[in-house]
Amino acid sequence: MAQLSTLFPDSYEESRARFRQNLHRVQDLWPSARLAAHPVDGDENLTIDWIEADALEEKEKLLALTTGEHGIEGYVGSAMLQLFFDEILPRLEPSSTGLLLVHAINPWGMKHRRRTNTANVDLNRNFVWEARALDQSSNPDYAKLEPFLNPRGSIHSLWLSNLSFTCGLLWRLLRSGVQSIRGATLLGQYRFPQGIYYGGTSIQEETMVLMELYRQHLREYQHVVLLDMHTGYGPRYQMSLVNSCLEPRKSEELRQQFSYPLVVKSDPAEFYAMQGDMIDYLYTLVRQEFPHKRLYATSFEFGTLGDSLWATVRSLRAMVLENQMHWFGATTQEVRERIERGFAELFFPSEERWRAKVVADARQALRGILGAEGFLS
Repeated sequence: MAQLSTLFPDSYEESRARFRQNLHRVQDLWPSARLAAHPVDGDENLTIDWIEADALEEKEKLLALTTGEHGIEGYVGSAMLQLFFDEILPRLEPSSTGLLLVHAINPWGMKHRRRTNTANVDLNRNFVWEARALDQSSNPDYAKLEPFLNPRGSIHSLWLSNLSFTCGLLWRLLRSGVQSIRGATLLGQYRFPQGIYYGGTSIQEETMVLMELYRQHLREYQHVVLLDMHTGYGPRYQMSLVNSCLEPRKSEELRQQFSYPLVVKSDPAEFYAMQGDMIDYLYTLVRQEFPHKRLYATSFEFGTLGDSLWATVRSLRAMVLENQMHWFGATTQEVRERIERGFAELFFPSEERWRAKVVADARQALRGILGAEGFLS
């Protein structure tokens, strides 16, 4: 059984090295398994790495596990990959099951502990079926909030910045309500390149790499399960399984099938809506090009600050401050370090109790999903 103290890496480089070293464990069961790496923008120090293993006899089932789409979330994603290597890998059936294990979809963001890539693009708002969907006129409600969400200027005083943010948010909450502001913010936007939740004006290099990997593997396998690792939203001590709004089965049905207590869909009623979501793209790909294939794809969403109104305020404040500091700086090292710590706690909490619960929830979900989908021997 995996040891908590060894699961969570301290750096992108440490995480990547460990992932590559695990190749031999896959090759013990799938002798032809191989490691591939795509250097983002040609930089060999920032690579999307993946391990592919073909089913040894008949290509029936594919298990895909992806991490680090939002760079800083890749540290927890790395722990989930290691948990998979330690506990799930030996229980799979190599004769009929293939693997696609992806380390750090967004390596620049993971290395620099940012959520976005080097162009400030949130990759989970960039997976669109057609590039014209990256429409600057979409989400007009975000444009109304833009001056508040993306303040200009160097941060001089954290206390004053927090006060300004809190007063501004309270005023907007009274006018519009929490659901309106939350929805307009999280949906994604394509108009403000320096803003939070920016989805870009073109399909990003990282996005194209994953799109092609998915298309290649869907051609070969009849039954695909994809598990994508994320952190940030939802209850602090209970991971949410977040399904696409395109998944035909209802959340309650999946709770029972997987024996897992918290399953939601990415719509405003159960979670929140997104445009350019990677899992939505995968379901669309199956519908458009592989209609006879069987797909179940979901996100493991490990909540960090919680799901209360105050937690929502803290989360948005941490996002706004980190983004402002990235573009305009902070006047003192102390202010910079405090903002960086707050942002890290939003996506990669240091509390041991939280990390232990993350592992327990992931273990339960992995066993429940893979058992119900017929992947565990």
